[in-house]
Formats: sequence, C-alpha cells, structure tokens
Amino acid sequence: MAPLLAGCDEPNTAAASATPAASDVSIVTVKPQARAMVRELPGRVAPTRVADVRPRVSGIVIQRTFRQGSEVKAGDPLYQIDPRPFEVEVQSNEAALAKAAAVLDQATLHARRIATLTSQKTAPEAENEKAIAAERQAAADVEGRKADVARAKLNLDYATIRAPIDGVVGAALASEGALVVQNDTTSLATIQQLDPIYADFTQSVTELNRLRKAFETGDLDRIAPDALKVRLVLDDGSVYPAAGKLLFSEAKVDAHTGQVTLRGEFPNPKRELLPGMYVRVLIEQGIDTDAIAVPQQAIQRNSGGGSEVFVVRDDNHVATQPVRIGSLQDGQWLVSEGLKAGDKVVVEGFQKFVAGDEVKPHAWMEAEASAETPLATPAPKPTTQAHR
Repeated sequence: MAPLLAGCDEPNTAAASATPAASDVSIVTVKPQARAMVRELPGRVAPTRVADVRPRVSGIVIQRTFRQGSEVKAGDPLYQIDPRPFEVEVQSNEAALAKAAAVLDQATLHARRIATLTSQKTAPEAENEKAIAAERQAAADVEGRKADVARAKLNLDYATIRAPIDGVVGAALASEGALVVQNDTTSLATIQQLDPIYADFTQSVTELNRLRKAFETGDLDRIAPDALKVRLVLDDGSVYPAAGKLLFSEAKVDAHTGQVTLRGEFPNPKRELLPGMYVRVLIEQGIDTDAIAVPQQAIQRNSGGGSEVFVVRDDNHVATQPVRIGSLQDGQWLVSEGLKAGDKVVVEGFQKFVAGDEVKPHAWMEAEASAETPLATPAPKPTTQAHR
C-alpha cells in the first residue's frame, strides 16, 4: 500500500508548487502633452434682452392678440385698446387743420392785395405789415394743426400695443375689459429674447491672479483670442452641444464676494436654455504645454480619501502611487503631482490583482474599451494570495 499512497500524493505536491499565472491588465504610458486648462465655474442663464410691455395711451383693452409663451416678432400686435376715441380725435384735428388751411388761404390773398395797393401808394405801409403778419400767423397755425393731427394719429397707432423686440412672450397680465393707464409702471406682459442667450458666471480674483502669474512665469501659454470659447454643462451632467463665446470680464471686483463677473453668449435655437437655469461653465483659460493626464477610471481612492494609481514597475510588479489630481476634462484626469513621463498606469483589470502582484501589461485601446471588449480570463489565484 505504500507505493499506492505515494502515488496519490504526487498531484497535491504539484499543485502546491505551481506558480499562479500573471494577470492581464491594460495600461497607458504617461506622455506629457499640451492641454488646455479648462476651469469649471457655476453660472446662471440670462436672456439677451428683456422688455416689459406697457401702454402708451389710456383706454379699455378690447382684445388680446397673442398666445402666452409663444414666439413674437418686433412689431407684432399684442393688445388692442378701444380705438374709437382716438379715431374721433384724429377726425377733430383734421377738421381743425382744414379750417386753419382756409384761414391761411384767405390771409395769403389779403396780403397780396395789400402789397399791390401799397406798391401803388394807395394803401399805407402799416396795413401791408399787418397783412404780412396775419399771413405768417395763419401759416404757423396750420403747422400747429398738422402737429395735432400727427399726435392724434400716433395715439391711434399706440392703441395697438405691439411687441418692442423679438422673443418669447410670457403670461398675459391684463385681460379684455381692463382699463390701462398711460405710462403705468405695471407691465401687461414681458418679452425675453432667448436666441442667442447669456450665461453669467463668476470667478474669484485669486484664481485670476494665479493665472496671471502662471502666464508671466511661462507655466501656462495664452490661448489665442479667436479660440476663447466656452461650453456649458447642464444640471443633468450633459454637455450643451453648441459652444459659446466669452463676451467680457468686468474690470472691477465685487467687494462682498471677491468675485469677477464673466459672461458667455450661446446659440439657443431649440430654446433648451431658459432664463434662471443653473449651469456649469467650462472655460479654457490657458495651455499647459507639458500636462500629464490619465483616463478617468485609472484614478482610485484609498482609505484616507486620497487619490492614487496602480503603476507597473520594470519587473512587471504592481505598486500603488499617490497622486494629486486637478480637473476632469474629456474623461481624463489632469495629474499635477505623482507621475512622470514613461510611467505605466493601470487602466483596466483592477479586480485581478493586488499591490505587489506580477501582471502582464497590455496597451490600453480606448476604442476597444468603449466597445467593452473582454480581456482574457486569467488563471485563478490561490485563496491565500487573494487575502494578502
């Protein structure tokens, strides 16, 4: 029985002496390259223009001609005030103008007759002067009556309240039968121009000074003025598809908050951006010529809450490396400290090893990763190794 027992022990001895296979992992090799430094700032959407619709004449509203929340063009009628009093006023002033014109005709003929008699020495010069003055007064009265007619027609036109700008009209604040008063401070509706639209955001003066120093020392390169574009991140985390342009930066600092106000302009053809919306603004403020970035999934969190990565050493063993990260841009974390050119950072396969294990590194293919191409299944590790 001894030989038989010895034969049964041979497989166990071979299993104990077998070395676990190295796991396949995907890595990226760190290569410093020029990257735009994108700053994410909180902001609010604001309309390009806002117009409060107010009456310019007094009267009774007889019709509302717009649909609330609809698009209107400058000059579109919104409300109709009863026009009959203004039509009567126009007729009255036109009649007064006709009377003044008749008086002017009579005064002109009389002045001509007196001028003829004066030239013939049959009328005194004083009569001629009176006739000329009367003609001029009649002409001035005609001009005054013309102004009255123009004012009456203008008031008649004001009886139709029109949109002052293009935009989206809000709620109707007056209904048919309401009495509106000229130059009343209460608006009848509000129109907001939403295409293009503004995004107002702020940045601390401390960050601006830090950027200025980075430009002066050469740590950052300036972005060309024609490339100064801004992007929006909506509240659901999606990026607004259209890029905007930076309009201005206020030259003064808010004494209460220490912030400088910035404004971006964005196209808004589908009215996806509405006034008052909270957004995050991505603004390119400089170029780091030797920035180091790694894919988002390469950054791990340790028990202390710090950031770290797994680095494959020259002997293909994995080690943890603490890093300091900056902003997240296009799925890449910018690393300010902890990595150097040539470091091999693990991107996929974290569940197959622990620090100190030997691995088989493969270059990470981003296209394959997005298509979720599975890696080769590694040989199972002994239980004692998984709990080291």
